[in-house]
Amino acid sequence: MSADGPLSDIRVLDIATFVAAPFCGTIMAEFGAEVIKIEQPDGGDSLRRFGSMTEAGDTLVWISEARNKKSVTLDLRTAEGRELFLGLVAQSHVVLENFRPGTLEKWGLGYDELARVNPAIVLLRVSAYGQTGPMKDKPGFARIAHAFSGLAYLAGEPGRPPVVPGSTSLADYMSGLFGAVGVMVALRHAEKTGEGQYIDIGLYESVFRVLDEIAPAYARSGFVRERMGPDTVNIVPHSHYETSDGRWVALACSNDRMWQRLTRAMNRPELADDVRYARPKARDDHRAEVNALVAAWVKSKAADELIALCEAAEAPISVLMSIADIFSDPQYAARENLQTIRHPTLGDVTLPGPLPRLSKTPPRLRTTGPALGSSNADVLTGLLNLTTEQMSALKAKKII
Repeated sequence: MSADGPLSDIRVLDIATFVAAPFCGTIMAEFGAEVIKIEQPDGGDSLRRFGSMTEAGDTLVWISEARNKKSVTLDLRTAEGRELFLGLVAQSHVVLENFRPGTLEKWGLGYDELARVNPAIVLLRVSAYGQTGPMKDKPGFARIAHAFSGLAYLAGEPGRPPVVPGSTSLADYMSGLFGAVGVMVALRHAEKTGEGQYIDIGLYESVFRVLDEIAPAYARSGFVRERMGPDTVNIVPHSHYETSDGRWVALACSNDRMWQRLTRAMNRPELADDVRYARPKARDDHRAEVNALVAAWVKSKAADELIALCEAAEAPISVLMSIADIFSDPQYAARENLQTIRHPTLGDVTLPGPLPRLSKTPPRLRTTGPALGSSNADVLTGLLNLTTEQMSALKAKKII
């Protein structure tokens, strides 16, 4: 087990691929859980080849997102691999998987089989559409989840093609977050009752869940939200605007108090009481006028001057930050949102810092993503008491 952290007594077997379910393991590992990544012997997780390749033979995505984990190679499709894995399940608390529904059952490793050897085991299952429903057997990735959830439909300018909503992996990360919540709840239940359970998440569900009022608005009035570019439904000015020096800023104005502050920053306090703009509904009814007023003011100022005016009036504002901006920003530095760690081949690498921040038991970044099979001896001899001869035989048969 891990030497420190509030989850140091938890062992997680991560047999998933890419990001969705594995991200749950990453979060748990940052709080001390022992996370053993189980990979196919012939190349391992495809995430090792997804993203910018490095001279270490793995991508930057792998080095970042497989942090704090051990790597063990094991072919779960073989009878010997299956029995070895069940031996690990008997000594673990959590299993993470994101194969198509039915895959684990085909290998003889479904939830019932895992629970037979360990009744308290918690199984996280992430798939494209979940374990039930008419689409459960269909394949999918995060991009497909963005489309099916309704998010991609909203991303872009009015009348223009829909665009990628920021990260192409957003649904993966969000499903991992929801997965971590589910796993912790299930572990609490197992602690109290001795009973494990499985958690079922469809990639699209984690995105659909956070689309604010889109569902109740349609159910109530039939309103279909369309693409609005940087604008936000019902609220204005709440958008992105270009400054005189060619930078872009985000302004947030979600209530009348924020509007009053913004008009003070603009040196146009009379706008706060103008009947056309004084209330949210009125501003929304005059959206084009309000946006034009604000855009013209922003365009007349350089970004630094604009930020100073807004901050003096306590009107929320930020420059749209590039990654270069982020690396030089004092807030990111103060919060340790970027952390540097040693990689055995690459030397120092900088990764996003772990979250969330806890006052007494903070998460830690201990290692980068591991080399394929680097923990075979540690795990298989340490937990399953395999001999050197047995390890050699398994390797010869390509089971590890």
